[in-house]
Amino acid sequence: MKAPEYVQGTPNWIDLATPDPDGAKAFYTKLFGWTYDDVPTDQGAPYIMIYKDGEVVAGLSKGPDDFPTVWSTYIAVDDVEASTEKAVAAGGSVMMPVMDAMGTGLMSFVTDPGGAFVGFWQAKTHKGASVVNEPNYWTWSELMTTDIEGSKAFYQAVLGIEGHTQDMGGMEYTTWIAGGRAVGGMMKTPMEGIPNHWHTYFATDDVDETCELITANGGAIHAGPMDIAIGRMATVADPWGAAFSVISMPEWPTA
Repeated sequence: MKAPEYVQGTPNWIDLATPDPDGAKAFYTKLFGWTYDDVPTDQGAPYIMIYKDGEVVAGLSKGPDDFPTVWSTYIAVDDVEASTEKAVAAGGSVMMPVMDAMGTGLMSFVTDPGGAFVGFWQAKTHKGASVVNEPNYWTWSELMTTDIEGSKAFYQAVLGIEGHTQDMGGMEYTTWIAGGRAVGGMMKTPMEGIPNHWHTYFATDDVDETCELITANGGAIHAGPMDIAIGRMATVADPWGAAFSVISMPEWPTA
């Protein structure tokens, strides 16, 4: 489906920082059928736009030597300067100060009080992913944290979004609400040793088949495949250690 309007508090973009952009391109093409466009930047290395059937999916870049190999989530904001200042006032820290992303938008990176880092994006020409919630596209971002109530308070204060917690098959799950609709999720980290982080989900028609492709091309399976309340999923990693999940559902969300 075409992406809905990205009101403040809505995750609107994801990108991958990796030590091997060319290898990552090959891996994710085999997995999801993606194509790529290298966009020159004033930092030297290009920023790589990811496409599927002509639609903008995500971004890809060579990460700094001291930066983890990771999929990052960005959240739409109306005023990136104000949101960054609010994050600090609410107990967060600035990981990357506000910068102009070559005229496409203004961005910053912050860490919440639990240490999870997230990007803030004030759009100019680039609004975010153009299609979501279809197989081989991004479908969900979820904060995994050891402090559910503290995270609710932080993101409410900074972005104005609300966290609604409910029981889902014996597990408490929190849904983030922005502009009257569900825009993301939050759950307790499932085991010790997993750092607090924003986790990325990609949709697929067949989780088991996708997991076979992942392992056949050098990736790893961390959990699953398993049936869950809304479908079937697995948590996996690419060959460089970037973790993400793949999920299939009987009916994809339409809004």
